[in-house]
Amino acid sequence: MVTTLRSESIGAGETAAVGPRVGVLALQGDFREHAHLLARLGAHVSLVRRPEELATVDGLVIPGGESTVMDKLSRAYGLAEPLKRAIAGGLPVYGTCAGLIMLADTILDAIAGQQTLGGLDVVVRRNAFGSQNQSFETDLDIPALGDEPVHAVFIRGPVVESVGPAATPLAALPDGRVVAVEQGNLLGTSFHPEITGEYRFHEYFLGTVRNRTLNG
Repeated sequence: MVTTLRSESIGAGETAAVGPRVGVLALQGDFREHAHLLARLGAHVSLVRRPEELATVDGLVIPGGESTVMDKLSRAYGLAEPLKRAIAGGLPVYGTCAGLIMLADTILDAIAGQQTLGGLDVVVRRNAFGSQNQSFETDLDIPALGDEPVHAVFIRGPVVESVGPAATPLAALPDGRVVAVEQGNLLGTSFHPEITGEYRFHEYFLGTVRNRTLNG
């Protein structure tokens, strides 16, 4: 059964969604923050934990959290293979932090047995910025989102060590380390726009979902 956010406390002044059907992978992590932001942007949002729930959405967000736990739970719930097929079939997916790790084709420091869903032609390194108490915030210039800088929060985030020819960097730190990428219908960020109220990445992603829905 799909759990719609209209049955939860989303926030004052929000109305019933009539926009694209977007799921948020709700196995672990900060999925509620993504769901509320997407709902405020007009998406019809559902929480995805089962293959049958995945089949009802036109796009998916994979939240921050623990990539190793998400990997194990996705396999335990029978979601990993349907997710891989959906990604290969063109489903728009946006991954933040752990979600970026899940979308990467290669992880440099994966734990024993850790798997990814793949799809992004990138190599990532987990926890590249250190422990939780080494979290930091910075402003990033991201031309794809307009002239105003994006305020980015990094919490034990991954970094993109290398970008393959199929993927495109969208943002980098001043030292050149890539922290946002896209490839076709896939989007990934090392940071957490959902916790600062920065809506432009989600809006950008919803544009991808709408385009795919309209163009089949």
